[in-house]
Amino acid sequence: MANHLITGAGSGIGAAVARRLSQRGDQLWLLARSAARAAELRERFPGARTLVGDLAQPERLSWALGQQPEQPVELDSLLHVAGVVELGPVGDLTPKVWNETLAANLVAPAELTRLFLPALRAACGQVLFVNSGAGLRANPDWAAYAASKHGLRALADALRAEEHGNGVRVTSVYPGRTATPMQEKVHAQEGSSYDPEAWIDPESVATTVLTALDLPRDAEVTDLTVRPGR
Repeated sequence: MANHLITGAGSGIGAAVARRLSQRGDQLWLLARSAARAAELRERFPGARTLVGDLAQPERLSWALGQQPEQPVELDSLLHVAGVVELGPVGDLTPKVWNETLAANLVAPAELTRLFLPALRAACGQVLFVNSGAGLRANPDWAAYAASKHGLRALADALRAEEHGNGVRVTSVYPGRTATPMQEKVHAQEGSSYDPEAWIDPESVATTVLTALDLPRDAEVTDLTVRPGR
């Protein structure tokens, strides 16, 4: 039975990935921002274990995880799925928006990876970053989000080179627009109507994630781009 630590399991892509891994009998460790949220996740995913830590405060993650009664000793995968988005032109973006976006989307994944590298090395595990098409190109009004995702790509590339000798694989997945609550928020910020049928189903991205995880150990998927097929 494999052990997976997942961020963002409460909705969208993270929930789809968690459900698929749970259905096949794997052990889930789900990161929640609060004890109340952790209880909700345990109810939604019976048998899952939870850890409490707020990705909005990456400087406190080490302390928060130190308060947990148990943590995984070995991890087959660390799946970074959670993220935040706030659109706006560079001329309007405040330091608060920049700091909040970079903290949740880049600094927190880096810190969480640092904290769990020993467990990943022990299992010759895999770190998988659910990035975004914005991590490959930046469009108007997407500067803060795209910058965080470009940074996440750099983090993945550096980590892959550093941990290859330790048997840790590193994958970046770049989904296009996906029918998630975040996408609904994006449409509201853009002032456009939201039709989930127009975008990628989260289950399709989950299939991509599992494909990368299940690849035999003689190979490594480094980068996968998933685009809407409609």
